Amino acid sequence: MPRPRPGRAARLTIHLTGGSLWHHRPAYAELVHRARQEHVSGASVFHAVAGFGTDGHLHQDRPVRIAGKSPCSVVFVDQEDRLRCFLLRIGDILDAVGALAVLDHVTVHHTAAERGRRRG
Repeated sequence: MPRPRPGRAARLTIHLTGGSLWHHRPAYAELVHRARQEHVSGASVFHAVAGFGTDGHLHQDRPVRIAGKSPCSVVFVDQEDRLRCFLLRIGDILDAVGALAVLDHVTVHHTAAERGRRRG
């Protein structure tokens, strides 16, 4: 899976509940699995200790718990057209678990240390 080149790219962030299941499997795990199958450049899962959604109800968990009603975000970075196609393919999961998807433009930067490794 190629890394996004420095410059313009897109970020797809899926917000869901950490305990959301898709066919008896954590929904976030299925999203990451599908992203690998689709050759999306990268994916990260972030579990929060507190958050609220459209209902305004505050959901909190102890920091050591990652399931239940605690907020969870899955972030993907790639070219916009690839993420738009991927978004269409994961619509079944998003609808089933009531997830919110946000697609925004980002600028990809690589660290100086990484640039040095590629030269040497």
